[in-house]
Amino acid sequence: MNESLPIRRLVVRLSLVVVGMFAFGFALVPIYDVMCQAFGINGKTAGAYRAGAGPVDEARQVRVQFLATNAAGMAWEFGPQGDEVTVHPGATTQMLFIAHNPTERPMTAQAVPSVAPSKAAAFFHKTECFCFTQQVLQPGERIEMPVRFIVDRDLPRDVHHLTLAYTLFDITARKPPVAQATPAP
Repeated sequence: MNESLPIRRLVVRLSLVVVGMFAFGFALVPIYDVMCQAFGINGKTAGAYRAGAGPVDEARQVRVQFLATNAAGMAWEFGPQGDEVTVHPGATTQMLFIAHNPTERPMTAQAVPSVAPSKAAAFFHKTECFCFTQQVLQPGERIEMPVRFIVDRDLPRDVHHLTLAYTLFDITARKPPVAQATPAP
């Protein structure tokens, strides 16, 4: 009986560690969101824009910079057509991003956006974006992908510069295989 007591304690402790690790896994997402907001990283763009909510603020200019990076293992050539634009809050603006698949195989990609500074992300509204859907390119294929956006007129007055950054991920392996029709007998 003396030997079973230490084993039982060990099992209880290990079970508590497993439960704690499981709970920590669920807590990571809210912790990550709080950390991003606190340190101004990985700003998520705002939702739908209230079209016609007011006139374009012609008296104010905001510089929007564009960055594009590939995640590890992504072979595509990917980048914006221009490095930056100057916009008037409330005006619709478009930038084209170019993607090219230089490989010998079809690939599927997903772009994940980020806006900095994070306090400005809530005032950046994408009305059309290639990041809303997965992009499939055949070997050697090159495409232009537009992003249309509006910088909200309510953007804090101390923000004069925004950065819209995209990271492109290869998700080819995650894409479910296309079902092939079986010939009739």
